[in-house]
Amino acid sequence: MNERVYHLVDLHPDQKPWRLISRHIGALGGRPQPRVGARWWTWMFRAAMVAGMFLAVSVGDVRAQQFEVPSNRSAASVLPPDLLAGPYHRVRERIVSYGFLHHFTVDSSFGVFEVVGDGALRKLVREFSAIAALKEIKQSEAFIRSVGQAAKAPLGFAKSFITHPVDTLSGLPSGVFQIFGNISEGITMEHDPSEDSAFKQALFVSSWKRDYAAQMGVDVYSSNKVLQEELNRIGWAAAIGGLTVSAVTMGADATAVIVLKQMRLANSVGNVLKEEPPSRLRIINMKKLNAMGVNEALAARFLDHQIFTPRHDTIIVANLEGLRGARGRDAFIRSILSAKDVTGANFFMNIAQTMKGYHDIVSPISDITIVGGFVIARAQNGTALIPFPMDHGVWSQRANNVVSGLIKNYRPAGFDGRFEMWVTGTVSPLARQQLTQLGVVVAEDVDQRILILD
Repeated sequence: MNERVYHLVDLHPDQKPWRLISRHIGALGGRPQPRVGARWWTWMFRAAMVAGMFLAVSVGDVRAQQFEVPSNRSAASVLPPDLLAGPYHRVRERIVSYGFLHHFTVDSSFGVFEVVGDGALRKLVREFSAIAALKEIKQSEAFIRSVGQAAKAPLGFAKSFITHPVDTLSGLPSGVFQIFGNISEGITMEHDPSEDSAFKQALFVSSWKRDYAAQMGVDVYSSNKVLQEELNRIGWAAAIGGLTVSAVTMGADATAVIVLKQMRLANSVGNVLKEEPPSRLRIINMKKLNAMGVNEALAARFLDHQIFTPRHDTIIVANLEGLRGARGRDAFIRSILSAKDVTGANFFMNIAQTMKGYHDIVSPISDITIVGGFVIARAQNGTALIPFPMDHGVWSQRANNVVSGLIKNYRPAGFDGRFEMWVTGTVSPLARQQLTQLGVVVAEDVDQRILILD
């Protein structure tokens, strides 16, 4: 090839790009021309176009392999047998994925339910067993006697509280609250929609409900209407008709008794939720938040938040209290006020539990920072923990943008760039690969290593 041509286009004969372009032109039947002229520039234009097309196709292929699209999954491929189906339920085969959380539709003996998240499904399945046990209690002699006792009670409508608990409660006149003069300060108003009314608390229904719920390992503040109806029914029977815990246990069959024993909460948070009414929980949580440096106004906004139940409040506060000395706990409380539904409340509750788990078994958390709405907890071992409760994560364009943004924007003094992401579920192989390339170590199924209350 003419030396002058290479000189005019500023290329040396040994430079590889020219030879690559020549090969592509040759493949199309073209030939490089020895002199610079109209035909030579036409050939060069074609060469550039071919090279551009080749690079565009190649890059497109690479990009197509870099990102995944969330897709629906098969229940049988995701769930263990006991969650997939049981004596009282079956999960529908098609699981809708929202990118990192599963949306389940469940057919049960008590109706059709929809829940979001693996943890919410585990909680619902426990509630089915509890509902079945509570319904069995209604057939016991002890329950029947309690209904008879209620009919003799001073309140003429007491019996209907037991036989039709939800309908009766919804129609109570406000003047009834004034019947009882021993209602202590703090329980005459409701802080959350999930809290018990002052009237029910005055009759000790709230206390009995908490007791039964604790025995059965279910959330007394659950939004499950069927569960609440059965708990109300038994609570009224205990408060007015004299139904006792021992009578309840004796009245259930052997299967129900085993279920009760297997699902009891066995931790201090569970005991507090069992023993303390909502009003007292609010006082306890307020004091703990103030001790952490959360001012009273912010603490009140959190404790009065319509989405978080007293159970959410208590679990979150207990786990934050366990991060002794950690800075930024007030920032975390401020950030979780963005929760819009129970799924969001559960998500933030699990973040708090994940941080506490890392604090206990790996390295103490020293400070918490919110970056773009995401929580990063820096530990004393120098690691930046990204606690992210999820069912299954894929590497989407959005995931790439979020994680890249976190890494780029989190640069506190002295930080050496070590990131760990703790997830309660799993991530796809591509997600793990890409996270590793970004310098993020992923720990999956951390709920098997640390205490996570669903």
